Amino acid sequence: MTDHTLIDFAIVNQSGPLGTANAQESLDMAVAMSNFGKQVSLFFIDDGVYQLVDSIVPDKIGRKAFNKLFAALEFYDIEQLYVCRDSLFQRHLSASQLSVDVKLLPHDQFASTLAKHKSVLVF
Repeated sequence: MTDHTLIDFAIVNQSGPLGTANAQESLDMAVAMSNFGKQVSLFFIDDGVYQLVDSIVPDKIGRKAFNKLFAALEFYDIEQLYVCRDSLFQRHLSASQLSVDVKLLPHDQFASTLAKHKSVLVF
């Protein structure tokens, strides 16, 4: 990708995985967009980083286990997952606790990477 090429969609996840349906809805949206040939990147900031934590199991509290879909995102050509490093560290988490490989970015680089997208959806 050149610096002048914009990616179609960025989906920013800033909500925790259990309090709302935002996590499930953002993943559903990402997969739907990908199925229509759109390029999609996923971003995780603030409490949204908890969506990727391996030990959080939504189905144990009666919610759909959406987090299992993270491992299958590459089959939908969704390979760009970005995590705000500062948000992760503020929550005393490390990349080794996450369920998938991500690109950790400092806050300023997170924002500049997000700016390379045509449209941004926030959940």
